[in-house]
Amino acid sequence: MILGDYDVAVIGGGHAGCEAALAAARLGMRTVVFSISLDAIGNLPCNPSIGGTAKGHLVREVDALGGEMGKAADAAMIQSKMLNRGKGPAVHSLRAQIDRKKYHAEMKNRLEAQKNLHVKQAEIVNILTENNAVTGVVTSTGAEYTTKAVIVASGTYLKGKILIGSYSRESGPDGMFPANELSENLRRIGVELMRFKTGTPARIHADSLDYGKMEVEEGDEKIVPFSFETEKAGENLVPCYIVYTNEKTHEIIRANLERSAMYGGHVEGVGPRYCPSIEDKVVRFADKKRHQLFIEPMGLDTKEMYAQGFSTSLPEDVQLEMYRSVEGLENVEIMRSAYAIEYDCCDPQQLLATLEFKKISGLYGAGQFNGTSGYEEAAAQGLIAGINAALKIKGEEPLTLKRSDGYIGTLIDDLITKGTTEPYRMMTSRSEYRLLLRQDNADERLTPFGYRVGLISEERYKKFLDKMDMVENEIKRLESVVVPPKDANPLLEKYGTAAVKTGIRLSDMIKRPELDYEKLAPVDKDRKPLPDAVCEQAEIKLKYDGYIKRQIAQVEQFRKTEEKLLPENQDYSDIHGLRLEARQKLNKVQPKSIGQASRISGVSPADVSVLIVWLESRRNL
Repeated sequence: MILGDYDVAVIGGGHAGCEAALAAARLGMRTVVFSISLDAIGNLPCNPSIGGTAKGHLVREVDALGGEMGKAADAAMIQSKMLNRGKGPAVHSLRAQIDRKKYHAEMKNRLEAQKNLHVKQAEIVNILTENNAVTGVVTSTGAEYTTKAVIVASGTYLKGKILIGSYSRESGPDGMFPANELSENLRRIGVELMRFKTGTPARIHADSLDYGKMEVEEGDEKIVPFSFETEKAGENLVPCYIVYTNEKTHEIIRANLERSAMYGGHVEGVGPRYCPSIEDKVVRFADKKRHQLFIEPMGLDTKEMYAQGFSTSLPEDVQLEMYRSVEGLENVEIMRSAYAIEYDCCDPQQLLATLEFKKISGLYGAGQFNGTSGYEEAAAQGLIAGINAALKIKGEEPLTLKRSDGYIGTLIDDLITKGTTEPYRMMTSRSEYRLLLRQDNADERLTPFGYRVGLISEERYKKFLDKMDMVENEIKRLESVVVPPKDANPLLEKYGTAAVKTGIRLSDMIKRPELDYEKLAPVDKDRKPLPDAVCEQAEIKLKYDGYIKRQIAQVEQFRKTEEKLLPENQDYSDIHGLRLEARQKLNKVQPKSIGQASRISGVSPADVSVLIVWLESRRNL
């Protein structure tokens, strides 16, 4: 029963699947995306927000490459905040509360309207292969679709299992059907799978809360959109709230630990270290008297509120008791119980930097299937997988981003080189080039890549080049204008910084920690109105010029190790001087370069030295 012939088939309609399908279709591929339920397309099954620390960087990078998440998030935004404003620009991260249903509708509509893209509700149970290359997919009803590439973006559906206390059942997130059969067929074609776990808090009724006992969190007065193409930012339509657990909450949890699915021994999968359940927090941080929780709206047309930080797998009676122990939640009504969910995912060390499986041509992985957690990490991988599936079919060079190109490059390199033993979460601390990989300059770093592969239009690329010209011209202007002491000193004294005896350039003034672009306005007589994004980038480039040059030098040093290429399919057991662990790890990962080899866990600097000597000896033969 062959019902269609496609270039690219995408399994899953979550954040990875949406980006993969849109990218492949926009690059001219006849594409089909399968979702177990069309009502789950672009679903936010956990927190009703997009962005956050490092995650906001990923969303802006996805947008800079031509992806969709940023635009859909801007359209569904109900509150916006720039996190870490009190710190340096490297860690400024945009985060937006999202109307969950509107985001789903926005993304579903974008899929449905996309040329070359077919949207189907079906469960894929088998991936067909021939000579270690994919040839098609089969649905649970027996329908077969031939295809040249398959992207697995199964999220938490793959053998999904919901756990609440001692209760468990096979299920995807939000009570959706799980995908039970695909796991065994993936194993049959040679994919190694792992078992991970994540969880989500309860959803609570807005009218059962006492807001007078909560701290109010408003959005930013000045809203910055995610997408570089969003011309008019939305509005803050709702507040969020902060509450705290207390000793009574912790006592309830400690008294019922054995009833938790996790502590009761019912959980098989490994959970995320950086997004722990409330049980984990109480056990691991026993000295803390309280934990901060956020109460966040799920949308404008619902009474459901999300209790961020309160995820648990405790039984429902304990959930109600501990939630009601929190000040402001004394009369809370739970609408959807908190739960843990286990699911199958692949070992990402089986993947190339293109996200294609090394041993199965045309098979790609993306999102939580690759061992990550988070909507933003998923979208980033989906976009790269979709781009590379299309480029391979077209016979063009793949898109592989380096660690110095963006957080997307860091994310993928971490996964394929180091692997992961728990759901991987992107953090700014994972990058050694944080000052270069800011969210404000994501377009400068990645839009040329998006233009090269064909996802950025001529019109958008011209606007980007115009913006870069404006930034460069403003920097030159600030470097050329000299302010005499009689004008500069009153301003310098006002902000507590040293006076000058001779004229001072505006560019040198802006480098002082006490001053910024806006504070210079009284002495900057020739300033012309410019877009905020232009002013921001000009200021950062000047203020952090020395640090930026230092990181660029580090990137150059990094590039040299990446250019020392290692042979494909090398048997490292034959190289004398390598430790046993290094041989095993190198044989598994099959690194492309000395640089990648040096980042593999278990490969020491001494092993890298052996590799360099061995590589040089091969060249001299």
